[in-house]
Amino acid sequence: MHLDYQVSRPYIAGQELAYVTDAVKSGWLSSQGPMVQRFEELWAGYNGVAHGVACSSGTTALTLALRALGIGPGDEVIVPEFTMIASAWAVTYTGATPVFVDCGDDLLIDVNQIEDKITPRTKAIMPVHIYGRRCAMEDILKIAYEYNLRVVEDSAEAHGVRPTGDIACFSLFANKIITSGEGGICVTNDPHLAAQMTHLRGMAFSKEHNFIHKKLAYNFRMTNLQAAVATAQAEQIDEILAARKHIEATYDKGLEGIDGITLMPTRDVLWMYDLRAQDRDGLMKFLREGGIETRYFFQPMSRQPMYYSPDWSSLNAAKFAADGLYLPTYVGLTDEDQDRIVARVRAFYS
Repeated sequence: MHLDYQVSRPYIAGQELAYVTDAVKSGWLSSQGPMVQRFEELWAGYNGVAHGVACSSGTTALTLALRALGIGPGDEVIVPEFTMIASAWAVTYTGATPVFVDCGDDLLIDVNQIEDKITPRTKAIMPVHIYGRRCAMEDILKIAYEYNLRVVEDSAEAHGVRPTGDIACFSLFANKIITSGEGGICVTNDPHLAAQMTHLRGMAFSKEHNFIHKKLAYNFRMTNLQAAVATAQAEQIDEILAARKHIEATYDKGLEGIDGITLMPTRDVLWMYDLRAQDRDGLMKFLREGGIETRYFFQPMSRQPMYYSPDWSSLNAAKFAADGLYLPTYVGLTDEDQDRIVARVRAFYS
């Protein structure tokens, strides 16, 4: 079926082609190319921190962050129930155990439930800024301070939300606010953590490059070609965020007052426009028949086969997973495009 409106499209309107062309002409295609460092410095500076460590995905960014903090077998990390599964998988990849905390009505980790899940094995908290909403970081940082825990922010969906934890991790997948196709980046003010993540992402080569590797590491490097795209994208971040804020306001106005639709709280930055809907599956089918793609909300982590708990259905996260979806959200949607999408939603409920 032809789709007039995909749920997401990358916005390629800057120097992406020029920078990639320069990279190709220079012969620097691998992670040793100069665009990688340029992107790292640009993104760290935009976020007001000292160091950026580019890598191959948002998932690998989280894995590097946890490993750099020394988290491994026997440790526990607090993770939201309502998130994309990569957040939990990054913990599992290190050999540690994710311990899940339910969400509030804003879909964010419920800060009031965190302390009940802390044990002597807990080493970190991983707040996830779902759909571009900033978690209650001040409260989370207070808990982390009181229990001597580290904080790794999953900012995959929240480019533009300024980091306050030990490390913040961004995804650069093609549906994210800025993209390099595939890719990720960690930012931190701690030079030791930055050095550790850089070391781990590059297979833990020694300075002598003598092929003696003293720790288990990864090939999680970003290529110069990806960094060329990411740099051009980062240069447009303010323009992109402003356009997305307009998209959010247009949907808010158009969808207000529709019987059967529940609007969600305002986002700090817009990644995807999320809402709740009566007969959610029927609405999604109706929209798809009209050429409009949508997506389901995330499922609770405790429903996932590798983390299964029979109590998952009683979670707040399960309630939202049952009737939540998001609409096409990308720079390039015009007001007229959104009017057509909204009209189709209204037609379903009329």
